[in-house]
Amino acid sequence: MSEPSRDLSVQELERRLIDLEVRAAFQTQTIEALDEVVRTFAARVETLERNLAELANSGSPEEAWAVPGGKDGEAP
Repeated sequence: MSEPSRDLSVQELERRLIDLEVRAAFQTQTIEALDEVVRTFAARVETLERNLAELANSGSPEEAWAVPGGKDGEAP
């Protein structure tokens, strides 16, 4: 027959191992989700940088910053 303290130690180690496995799985999911967010954000930044460069190289500033509908709904 095993000693009760030894059985408790094995049970405690099993519990701790399971806890670590759960944490590792959660961290992996979190890292993957954050990676997707960073990739999406980087793509948006690159698009905005290209758009800004196009605006900087375009004709007049008024044309570059024209908003459909104009100021207060007026035609641009």
